Amino acid sequence: MNIRQAALGAAGIDVAAIGVFAAIGRASHDEGILGENGLGYLTTVWPFLVGAGIGWLLVRGWTRPCSWRPTGLVVWASTLVGGMLLRAVTGQGVQVSFVIVAGLFLALFLVGWRVISGAVARRRGLKG
Repeated sequence: MNIRQAALGAAGIDVAAIGVFAAIGRASHDEGILGENGLGYLTTVWPFLVGAGIGWLLVRGWTRPCSWRPTGLVVWASTLVGGMLLRAVTGQGVQVSFVIVAGLFLALFLVGWRVISGAVARRRGLKG
């Protein structure tokens, strides 16, 4: 696998993880995936996707897309902070409990898969 394929795959995993986070959040609050106006899911997910994109740019994530440090940590922090800031300026909720849950979930899924990937690569004798 070349670096471009790895970067596309890593970005895809990040997008999927953020998408699952938004879907679970909406379902846990009985909001329905689409909401009343049909845009509920997109309203929930876009701030976090923008935050993740900013993180990818800040750390140049395509250079080491599967590394948990620094890529995973920067993408996680940017997703969380950027997502919450964008939610706040657009009038969406940013309660402390939500920030904590979001931080834990996003850390587990944005950093976690990279930690596991690196461990598997090292175990197989591959560059991690």
